[in-house]
Amino acid sequence: MDLSLTDEQARFRHKVHDFARHELKPYAAERDRTGEFPWDSLKKMGQLGYLGMPIPKEYGGLGLDTISYLIGIEELSAACGSTGVITAVHTSVGTYPIYLFGTEEQKKKYVTTLARGEILGAFAITEPGAGSDAGSIATTAQPIDGGNEGYLLNGTKVFITNGTSAGTVIVIAVTDKTKGHRGLSAFIVEKGTPGFKVGMGESKLGLHASETSELIFENCEVPRENLLGADGDGFKISMITLDASRIGIAAQALGTARAAFEECIGFARSHISNTKPLNKHQGIQFVLADMATQLEAARLLMYKAADMKDRNMPYTKEASMAKVFASEVAMHITNTASRIMGEFGFSITSPMERYLRDIKVSEIYEGTSEIQRLIIAKQLLK
Repeated sequence: MDLSLTDEQARFRHKVHDFARHELKPYAAERDRTGEFPWDSLKKMGQLGYLGMPIPKEYGGLGLDTISYLIGIEELSAACGSTGVITAVHTSVGTYPIYLFGTEEQKKKYVTTLARGEILGAFAITEPGAGSDAGSIATTAQPIDGGNEGYLLNGTKVFITNGTSAGTVIVIAVTDKTKGHRGLSAFIVEKGTPGFKVGMGESKLGLHASETSELIFENCEVPRENLLGADGDGFKISMITLDASRIGIAAQALGTARAAFEECIGFARSHISNTKPLNKHQGIQFVLADMATQLEAARLLMYKAADMKDRNMPYTKEASMAKVFASEVAMHITNTASRIMGEFGFSITSPMERYLRDIKVSEIYEGTSEIQRLIIAKQLLK
């Protein structure tokens, strides 16, 4: 088993790292303070293909493998957590499901524009009364003339990343209440469709430059050709999509944790304690060694899931393992790094306090740590 990056993957890491260092990192703190959506950076990323990293070239993407995509998300997130999650959500759940389950017409119409960054994508499954339990979804899609003339969507989705600016949203709704999970369907809903409006935006602990919005559907008529997959495929599409998304969130968490670790290393080298640099104290060295080991272990778990995905192997368990481990390790590393830095890690003059705020949600969205453990146990006990 070769665990080293290929030359192509290493070159791509360097390229994205250089972009993120110059185009994202200098503006991350100000965007966090103001909540400014990073449109300028996203347009540049679209031109470079970074909004379609794993999408085949024939549909406007770069055609990269999943490990390369995760490398990209880690590098973007290390520079700006908000831009990292915008990109991960746009790609993993806003674009990838249309490529995977869409008709050729849907791919040509939507995937190409999404992969080129001409529009952003979003995915709407969470509701006020339905989070981890997809069976509790209340948003309905009433078939018009048996679905031949389209569907009328009614309901509200909440906590939708990219919700305000997305040009397309994949919406999961109930088409047949009598069938439980098998009665869910997926729809591609375009921005500007009558009956579709953006509700209130969420004020969040972190990731301030990333949008989190309420989406409201009131007799929103969606044409038949915007049904994604077959009628009743919504739950299957959601579960497959979330597997891919979870390793993207692992990469996002890893990027932020790495940034916190690097900030801590720099501080430990320059800060004097008891007449010598902090990093010369054995107790600090032990902690730094543990942090580095945890980062590497999280990365390897993530790469394993990505490799299994590209080999078309089942990877639900591995995706959940990567997500829960990376997010919890990232939270631990960032918290530990802030303690090492003391008051300097708590001050808004340091990026550490932003890293602390940004990283917390990685333990929550795309399924909480508890949900990931349930998924892992279910796979183990089949």
